[in-house]
Parts: sequence; structure tokens; C-alpha cells
Amino acid sequence: MRVLGIETSCDETAASVVALEPGQAPRILSSTVFSQIEEHAAFGGVVPEIAARAHVEALDGIVEAALEDSGVGFEDIDAIAATAGPGLVGGLIVGLMTAKAIAASVGKPLIAINHLEGHALTARLTDNLAFPYLLLLVSGGHTQIVLVRGVGDYQRWATTIDDALGEAFDKTAKMLALPYPGGPNVEKAAQSGDATRFVFPRPMKGSAQPDFSFSGLKTSVRQAATAVAPLSDQDVADICASFQAAVADTLGDRVKRALARFRDEFPDCETPALVVAGGVAANKQIRALLEKLCAKNGFAFIAPPMALCTDNAAMIAWAGIERLRAGLVEPDAFDFVPRSRWPLDSVSAPIVGSGRRGAKA
Repeated sequence: MRVLGIETSCDETAASVVALEPGQAPRILSSTVFSQIEEHAAFGGVVPEIAARAHVEALDGIVEAALEDSGVGFEDIDAIAATAGPGLVGGLIVGLMTAKAIAASVGKPLIAINHLEGHALTARLTDNLAFPYLLLLVSGGHTQIVLVRGVGDYQRWATTIDDALGEAFDKTAKMLALPYPGGPNVEKAAQSGDATRFVFPRPMKGSAQPDFSFSGLKTSVRQAATAVAPLSDQDVADICASFQAAVADTLGDRVKRALARFRDEFPDCETPALVVAGGVAANKQIRALLEKLCAKNGFAFIAPPMALCTDNAAMIAWAGIERLRAGLVEPDAFDFVPRSRWPLDSVSAPIVGSGRRGAKA
């Protein structure tokens, strides 16, 4: 079984071929990613129109390169999987329409993939993880804790009531005049900072409500930066270190509650696991804290390789394989319309303030 995956939900143009053969572990035959960081750096964030135009210019060549690297042709592909949401609708249109054209021309099935499902299932590609497990999804547009019970079977346990964590990192970087992308540069600056200099709030910590909130933390960063302006390099480093410490403390509190709930609901699960995915999962301090928390509570901690935490097409191709195996391919996929919003869990009631559009999915 070989699936070509296409990902264009934000500012990475990506294509990948993933294979699954009987009795063998899945293999990523190719994974080609074109980043648009330089195109958006001057604006301090992703500009949707620029992103969509860049996808148009790059995607054909990226697909061609992915096929060449994998050593297979369209005739060897069993299906075409493409991100159909959530994300920036201009980019989604480019990727999904390209996938429709390829699938129609070569007579292969088309699979419309939820970008979040790609993140949710990546640990099964890399670690052969069995259901059920917990997913902490931390990206530019989403901060959620999700119970993953099976392919297409997800229950949201917590979400942000305002800003996503990745957005908070990016806006903090922008306030401190750090380069884009914000998250990695905040982490880099924090390495030489004093995390105790600024006492930032830990939003929702200790609350019975399981959700996240980061807008107040972001406001506190702005107030601190204004109070000590003009900022020296050390001021910036100390603010970043204090901000990152507050984030880690908050995440630890929220995740600890979820681990306890999982134990209560699945007492017979012999190997409980927490998977962390999304761009913010690349943050080393956050990874270290979560790994320690899992070890203390008897959970396996699984974080995919860095290249599979951020947006990529391998996870989309793999989600396509999972859906093929589960018989969940929609017969009318060619009529599927890109969705800028597409909850992974369509049953849980929306949280007040959680409907804000993020720059990334």
C-alpha cells in the first residue's frame, strides 16, 4: 500500500510517499518540504495570499521531487491524500485541487485528510502505538488534549479558550522584536535568560476546568516589556525564559489532570501513552517537562521526530493509509470542499472564545 500525501495548510508546501507492506513497519519513502519562512519573515507572520501564491508556484515541483525520491510513479500509488482543513483556505484549495486533478487523471482514490488527524496518528507511523492514547496538540492554531480511541474516533478533553500556544509564542517574539518564526527564537533567547526575574501568571493552573488560556500571559509579557523598555539583550532573554517557564508550568498542570482522567477511564490499559505533536512540540524545555511528568505517572512519552512535529506531508500520507485500512475512504471525496475550520472532535461543544482563527493549523 503506497499513498502520496500533499500538505498546504499554511506556509509549508509538502509532498510525501509512505508505504506499508504486509508484515513490515511503515516506511517514509520520501518527504519533501518547501518552507516559506523567508517570504513571510518581513511581516512577522504568515500572509495568507503570499502563502497561497507560493503553494501554486512550488507544489508541482514538490510532488515531482517526492515521487522521484521515492522511486515510484503514479502507477504505483494506491491513493492520493491531501490536507483539506483546517488551515488557510487559499493554501488548502491549492493542495486539494492538485490532489483531485492527480487522482482523476490516474484513476486513484482521493482521501481528504483533517490536518489534525495527521498529527494525531503520526505516533502510529513512528512508534506503532496502539489505541487508545492521549494526544497533546500544541501548534500555532490549536492547543488541545485529545483522546485518540481509533481512526476517526476522537474526543476532545481540553482546548484553549483564547490564544493557541504557538500564537502566544509568535506574538511574544514579535513584541520583543525577535525574528520570525517566533517559537524557536523565543526558545533560543531563553537559554541565556533568568526564568525567575519576571513572575508571569499561570493561567488556569489549579482550575477544575481542564482547558487552556494564554491571552493573559501574553498581556503580562507586553506589560513587563513596556516597564523595562528600552530592552537590552538580557532583558529579552529574561522575559523569554520567564515566559517559557510559565508555559511549561501551565502545560504540566493541565496535562497532569488529563493523565489522571485517562487512568480512571482506562484502568486496564497496560501501556498508557501521551503523544505530543505540533510545532511547539519541538521546544526542548516543554518536551523535557512532559517526559518527566509522564515518567512520574507511569505513562510512555512519545514525541515524533522534529521533522514530523511540524507541518509535513508524511503524516498526511500515513493518515490516508490508516483510513484506507479502516475502510473510511469517502466515495464522494471529489466533492469535498476545503474547510478553514474542521474540528477533530465534532461532538464536543464549542468553548466560548475558542473559535479564533490561528495563523497555523
